[in-house]
Amino acid sequence: MGELVVVEPGGRAVAQAWQPAPSQADSDDHLVTLWLHGRIARTLASYTTEVRAFRAFIGGRRLRAVRLGDLHAYVDSMAHLAASSRCTRMGAIKSLLSFGFRVGYLPVNVGAAVRLPAPRCALAERIMTEAETHRLLAAPNIPRNRAMLHLIYAAGLRVSEVAGLRWRDLTARDGAGQAAIYGKGGRTRVILLPASTWLLVQGVRGEAEPDDPVFRSREGGGRLHAVSIQRIVKATAMRAGLRPEVSTHWLRHAHASHSLDRGAPISLVQATLGHASVATTGRYLQARPGDSSARYLGL
Repeated sequence: MGELVVVEPGGRAVAQAWQPAPSQADSDDHLVTLWLHGRIARTLASYTTEVRAFRAFIGGRRLRAVRLGDLHAYVDSMAHLAASSRCTRMGAIKSLLSFGFRVGYLPVNVGAAVRLPAPRCALAERIMTEAETHRLLAAPNIPRNRAMLHLIYAAGLRVSEVAGLRWRDLTARDGAGQAAIYGKGGRTRVILLPASTWLLVQGVRGEAEPDDPVFRSREGGGRLHAVSIQRIVKATAMRAGLRPEVSTHWLRHAHASHSLDRGAPISLVQATLGHASVATTGRYLQARPGDSSARYLGL
């Protein structure tokens, strides 16, 4: 309980009793449950693992008792990991502590004081050339796989978005079509598709109903899961003679880089990919710049 000074009309200051808003969580477990609510399955699994590891590290103490030194010690305990892994793991903990502070459960957001080294940007290593991309797209010998890879590249989709796509999400338009994509953060975006991609995708529909998955598993006829999609992309990359590291997300990287190279406005690429910030899209310009002052030297 405290006092809040209120200035009434006329300029008279009056002290009123005041107390902070009640916490929205009753315990650490309750806080974690609220924090995880509504997250996609992949994020849910990852964050649950990270929080469990951190709570074990602090010996079961309550989150309210966590001090800055505890967080520094936790970061130091991961010194054997790559910087990107440390950032990912600690990022989850910082997110939880920030959420706990916002909902009134934690008195201080101690995680805000933790600084993590920026990981080396390896994006440029994961961007295929247009020639490599077209080799990948031409390699599938199954119509479903060919249509799927073309759609991933044409629309810049995440693997979870491909797995969740249903026929009702696809609509014919102007001789081609469009796809309504329910993506990260619960945001829906609509993407226009090239006629060539639209024809490939429609060619595998058959007698499918509107609520049927666009890409079905050959075993049972249910939707093709993310793990299976990744396996198909990697097998196709090997057939095309590409690097074994190629994954579904590399086609998304290729979409962003190639469209920017061909003059697409960065705001349009941001909207197509579903990036929350244009700064995220801007990483592709930094990874593959169109010019450099090095080219102006007398070398």
